[in-house]
Amino acid sequence: MQMVNPFFERLDANPDFFERPIFPVYPLTEGLAAWEVRRAANRALDELEELPETIPPELMQRHELPGIMQALQYVHRPKEMAEIEKGLARLRYEELFYFEALIAMRRRSLEEGVEAEPLAPEGKLTKGFLKALPFELTRDQLKVIAEIGADICGKNPMHRLLQGDVGSGKTVVALCAMLAAADAGRQAAMMAPTEILAEQHYQGWKKTLEAIGARPLLLTGSLKNKEKEERREMIARGEADMVFGTHALIEENVEFRNLALVVVDEQHRFGVMQRAALASKSEARPHVLVMSATPIPRTLTLSYYGDLDVSVIKEKPKGRAERKTELAYEGRKEGVYRWLEERLKEGDRAYVVCPLIEESEKLELSSAAETFDELVERLGDQRVTLVHGRMKPQERQLAMSRFRKGEVEVLVSTTVIEVGVDVPQATIMIIMHPERFGLAQLHQLRGRIGRGQRPSRCVLLMPSGLSPEASQRLNFFANTEDGFLLADEDLRIRGPGQIMGRRQHGLPDLRIADLMRDSELLVKAREDAFRILEADPGLANHPRVAATVRRRHSESLELLGVA
Repeated sequence: MQMVNPFFERLDANPDFFERPIFPVYPLTEGLAAWEVRRAANRALDELEELPETIPPELMQRHELPGIMQALQYVHRPKEMAEIEKGLARLRYEELFYFEALIAMRRRSLEEGVEAEPLAPEGKLTKGFLKALPFELTRDQLKVIAEIGADICGKNPMHRLLQGDVGSGKTVVALCAMLAAADAGRQAAMMAPTEILAEQHYQGWKKTLEAIGARPLLLTGSLKNKEKEERREMIARGEADMVFGTHALIEENVEFRNLALVVVDEQHRFGVMQRAALASKSEARPHVLVMSATPIPRTLTLSYYGDLDVSVIKEKPKGRAERKTELAYEGRKEGVYRWLEERLKEGDRAYVVCPLIEESEKLELSSAAETFDELVERLGDQRVTLVHGRMKPQERQLAMSRFRKGEVEVLVSTTVIEVGVDVPQATIMIIMHPERFGLAQLHQLRGRIGRGQRPSRCVLLMPSGLSPEASQRLNFFANTEDGFLLADEDLRIRGPGQIMGRRQHGLPDLRIADLMRDSELLVKAREDAFRILEADPGLANHPRVAATVRRRHSESLELLGVA
């Protein structure tokens, strides 16, 4: 028997060895041994001076938390396993407490010393709009409209997150809020992440809005310079009271006459500063309504969205037909294509979604261009069109318009269609290489079908040889229509960093705590932080808390005041 690179510890030089039978295991990098990290940690603890206590004494007592020095001893030099958990619980709580304190400070900064314009949630335009709708609103939609109405009729600026499952009718609710601004003689703006979505909002509702007396307008970056300038002037003169657009709305040369409501569609595609830029185009603080594309797990609404009030739409509109999701391996592609041809003969329309624009030999994924060529060969170029992110906006809009009007039956696309595209006649979706997408993204894509009264079908065309984890994830997706369950599973698999996007939220990353594992601690930390900030807004009675927030989160503090 041989020992390779053994680590020796002299017992006569370390009499405490047998009193500490538990040794911590640290993450390592190449060239670094476990004993070196342990030795460095022990040396640091030996030389560490007394650290100041950063958690208020009343919270330490309430949650029976050890002091910081004791917690570090428990974590790095435990005498029994229970001590490790006690020490970690204290460190995790502390991190979550200051995370939530930052959110509480951000929320207070949004409300202090500023007033918003009171709007008219039950005005003539809103009533006319609701009467003109060709469908009946769900109970959840009516409930959320009332919640928003209660917010915007006062002088405190609204900061509300509207979330719901795909196809639950969030846009109609947001339009009611925008009409309340128009009814009050003010302007409202809706900023969408893509020109396709901004154009769809505008074109889809333009006739209805104009028929009741509203003045909608579209402003996007792809407009010709002359047309863009004319529309900017209309906005500045107040000749448009409902403005739909993209990032073009936050350009410096776009001025509103009296912007009173901002709707940000598909929240986490925008960075914090972009949302701030739109909100800053008003002398008074505008009301802010944030719409999420897919449901957000509760742990994220308590953390990254913790400064917003939350409204939820769970109920689906009436009259929606059944939607099924099926799994198929690539070897069955020919059969899937034959089935597609039969459905097209019956008058259906189809999306075929691919993860790449062009073929990648390295990844061997079906590209949109290759799939488009395959389908043109089968169906003819008059029945198929292609949409992807590298196309000019006018080309994308033309392709989408042809598909929407039924001039073509199949739309081959990358994920540019994932957000908000609404073609009720589309009943089929085939997703190539679904393993390349997250659960929330798959659900968002699937949400493009099942919006009409005909049964719809989503087919996931998978390669052979998938890992057991990938197969299990896709099976879970195929058998789950509830977006809230999918959101929780997506968070468990990918973690909040990937879901939210790096630095999008303006909040620090967590180093010790975990939102999923420590959800109970998160709730306690949130309640404690918000309670302290409510009783002591300036933290005059909690100078240690104020100093710790400034020291740990100085970068994030610069973003305070942004919804």
